[in-house]
Amino acid sequence: MFNKVVKSFQWGQNTVRMETGEIARQASGAVLVDMDDTVVLATVVGAKKAKAGQDFFPLTVDYLEKTYAAGKIPGGFFKREGRPSENETLTSRLIDRPIRPLFPEGFYNEVQVVVQVVSLNPEVPADIPALIGASAALAISGLPFNGPVGAARVAYVDSQYVLNPSREQIAKSKLDLVVAGTEQAVLMVESEAQELPEDVMLGAVVFGHEQMQTAINAIHDLVRDGGKAEWDWAPAAKNDALIAQVTELAEGPLRAAYQTREKQARTQQLRAVSSDVIAKLGEAATAKGEAAPDDIEVGNMLFDLEAKIVRSQILAGEPRIDGRDTRTVRPISIRTGVLPRAHGSALFTRGETQALVVATLGTKSDEQIIDALQGEYRDRFMLHYNFPPFSTGETGRVGSPKRREIGHGRLAKRALVACLPGADDFGYTVRVVSEITESNGSSSMASVCGGSLAMMDAGVPLTSPVAGIAMGLILDGNKFAVLTDILGDEDHLGDMDFKVAGTSNGVTALQMDIKIQGITKEIMQVALAQAKEGRLHILAKMTEAQSGVRTELSEFAPRMVTIKINPEKIRDVIGKGGSVIRALTEETGTSIDISDDGVVTIASPSAEGIAEAKRRIELITVEVEVGQVYDGTVLKLLEFGAIVSVLPGKDGLLHISEIANERIKDINEYLKEGQLVRVKVIQQDDKGRLRLSHKALTDEEKQGGPVLVKREGEAQ
Repeated sequence: MFNKVVKSFQWGQNTVRMETGEIARQASGAVLVDMDDTVVLATVVGAKKAKAGQDFFPLTVDYLEKTYAAGKIPGGFFKREGRPSENETLTSRLIDRPIRPLFPEGFYNEVQVVVQVVSLNPEVPADIPALIGASAALAISGLPFNGPVGAARVAYVDSQYVLNPSREQIAKSKLDLVVAGTEQAVLMVESEAQELPEDVMLGAVVFGHEQMQTAINAIHDLVRDGGKAEWDWAPAAKNDALIAQVTELAEGPLRAAYQTREKQARTQQLRAVSSDVIAKLGEAATAKGEAAPDDIEVGNMLFDLEAKIVRSQILAGEPRIDGRDTRTVRPISIRTGVLPRAHGSALFTRGETQALVVATLGTKSDEQIIDALQGEYRDRFMLHYNFPPFSTGETGRVGSPKRREIGHGRLAKRALVACLPGADDFGYTVRVVSEITESNGSSSMASVCGGSLAMMDAGVPLTSPVAGIAMGLILDGNKFAVLTDILGDEDHLGDMDFKVAGTSNGVTALQMDIKIQGITKEIMQVALAQAKEGRLHILAKMTEAQSGVRTELSEFAPRMVTIKINPEKIRDVIGKGGSVIRALTEETGTSIDISDDGVVTIASPSAEGIAEAKRRIELITVEVEVGQVYDGTVLKLLEFGAIVSVLPGKDGLLHISEIANERIKDINEYLKEGQLVRVKVIQQDDKGRLRLSHKALTDEEKQGGPVLVKREGEAQ
């Protein structure tokens, strides 16, 4: 019934098992990957025919985490998985990026890759087995795919590279890097680092590429024994005659258009060239009694011609699209404190890319609670990136963030998080929002620069300013050019998008997407060195604009005071059903957070409110000491004495025999509810119950306190 094929291999500290032939047999390809009890099911389905008029490759990748994988039931009313989490979106992109360039040019059949996490070992992240599974499913499916792809996670612990580290090892590491590629080349890098040198980053990429060969070899073995027949697909034959016509009509006008340095004007010229060429080709065909060429086909030829023109000019040493040489960063303009009521803000402009970045400070209650598959955790730093259509002079949908926005925001967050102060040094929750107001390449790196400036403007004591830069590459045989601070067009027409962020001390984030094979270690070395040069230039400009962290917080930001109380007193501060803390926050206008270890954080824009809340909490939590004298309030009268409050939440018994040196028949002769009375604490038992005395007071201790006298005629 089943033609099951299983391949197992030891990979670093993990045992990996791949199998196919039993589950999801109607998919084009399906592989179950088990990596030390983290199990993913990766499936691929490809349409046999492309849709009519299709002019792009419709690949979709969906990575889904099932809560049953961790032995949990989803929350919410419906009790089932809903919209993708941020981690699911990011992992979907992580899988998509290395496999997309390996499909052949001209293949427009719809392909869907679905990877489901069906079992999770909390110490083994699911993204690496998911990438391996997607690659294996594509490899056995028979689809035209120039894989397989391998992947590996690399950590850097005690100056040593660690392959596929556990979560515990990742937490101790100075580096969390994922690299994916083929046997010959690296295709994708995603990383977060703690100011590491460029050579350590490059070494991690090379180490990961070497180690992933074990997984690639295992996929080859799986294909040999369980692969399906290759699809009978071939790219459409090139229409050389039409290419020659398009080249003759368009080459001159396209070269002229690429002499225009301003993006919008150049775009208009390119559109005009396209319309003119299509119209002339149509007229020529009509004159011959033939059908006009397909607009999509002509458009693809024009794109190829544009790429050829731009790439050849740069490799020949001619100026780039906007007139720069390969190493120059675009002009930079920086303003901080641009929004009067925001806690911190910066307007960062680099050429035709601009980001308005805003930093907001909050309290511990503002931390994001993330219900991850491996367990719930809190995040005190958030970075949200918004890319509205007007930033490129276009119309479009405005609403919830798209995958690209989530990915760019996470990259900027990775770049900045290494330089955030610890919670003990700076207890605020920080949210940074990057609004891209103009875009012509490298908006995520503008968000890094603007985010660093906005946080310093808000008074966040970053350990170092952080800047980011996007690099490009054009490779033709043995000739190559590394481009500093690429434009959007250079990204589309080039062979690599290479983003590096960091401080003057080292790299904090590295992201690489490579569209071709053949990029060597030496080329990456040149790119990293050139990126460092550009990054230091930008950091110098940032330092000119804002020399350091603002010493005073915005008047609109919450002030914060932290005090430590005995953890056993937490319940006293909270009160029954939260009554005490609710009254405290409402009456003082503050926000109060209490951690399990007794750290109390009081926040408010009002210094007076903070001081009052602090005073009242100290009163509640102060320890009553035996032998100390207190002015208390009578709360309740009993036949045998009175309950007296000596401090907020601290009541004791004043026995009738401890009121006076004479025998008292009726306590009402001396006390009434609400009366102030000076007492001494004479005993505290194991349960914290207090015994009080008035008669034990010395004459000196009685001085200045409420006078307690017998009231004649008031006995009841």
